[in-house]
Amino acid sequence: MSITTDQWTIKSVLTWTQTYFNEKSVENPRLSAELLLADTLALKRIDLYLQYERPLEKQELQSFKQKILRRIHHEPIAYIIGSKAFWESTFDVSPQVLIPRPDTETLVETAISSIQGKTIPLRILEVGVGSGAIIISLAKKFPHHHFFATDRSYPAAFIAQQNAKKILPATTVHFLISDWFSGISMKQPFDMIVSNPPYICTQDLKTLQPDIVNHEPQMALDGGHDGLHHIRQIIQHGESYLKHNAYLIMEIGFDQRNAVEQIISLTGKYDSVKCIKDYAGHERVLIMHKRTSEHGA
Repeated sequence: MSITTDQWTIKSVLTWTQTYFNEKSVENPRLSAELLLADTLALKRIDLYLQYERPLEKQELQSFKQKILRRIHHEPIAYIIGSKAFWESTFDVSPQVLIPRPDTETLVETAISSIQGKTIPLRILEVGVGSGAIIISLAKKFPHHHFFATDRSYPAAFIAQQNAKKILPATTVHFLISDWFSGISMKQPFDMIVSNPPYICTQDLKTLQPDIVNHEPQMALDGGHDGLHHIRQIIQHGESYLKHNAYLIMEIGFDQRNAVEQIISLTGKYDSVKCIKDYAGHERVLIMHKRTSEHGA
């Protein structure tokens, strides 16, 4: 792709790039081309078609070429442009955080359904906050509640904090560096805990798409030998940080429902377990209710 000719219009650039991405086995070649070009030109995707015959300047072509080179090495588009739309907001992302996915919106929807109508301020915690997409989406929806989030990665917590400052009118999420619950006090339990923990089996990581396995943070993906290591930790220990009649809501792998429900059952600490399917029809979210103690404490 020459960057010296003045013959490159939006239309011709998109056509050429789509063909090139096809040759390089880039996933969704047309969409990739559109997203990268729109970002380069600071346009919405629809504007590309409204300005189809617009010629690109040399500097724009050079910038776009650099993005093309990154994409053919399967670097995710979200990392190239530095952001990802999720729920009702756009979140800054980097290779230090997992890219928010549409599947996870099911977790947000489930939490919203459980919070809706609660007028007394609730204490809501997310463990493993990543980019902050989940907890910030909830805080934006329910600004009168109290939100907290942990992550064992300082860079991830920093990105989440920056997203909170950008998206929320005030800093209404409190961030803490903590490996799950290690830095959380039991003295002030929560009304709800939400989490999207790593749940991919270690041996399956290498089978993932190059975009994922070569670029996204492995510690946000690796769920141990059976994919359930972190899920067990959260289920077994999370109960101690919940008020009675409170909820734990977790995202799980599409084929993990039975195994996770067995873990829940073995703890004897939860009841009213429900499974929520995502829009693809996969069993994606489990919501469980902390069992009231026999003594009614």
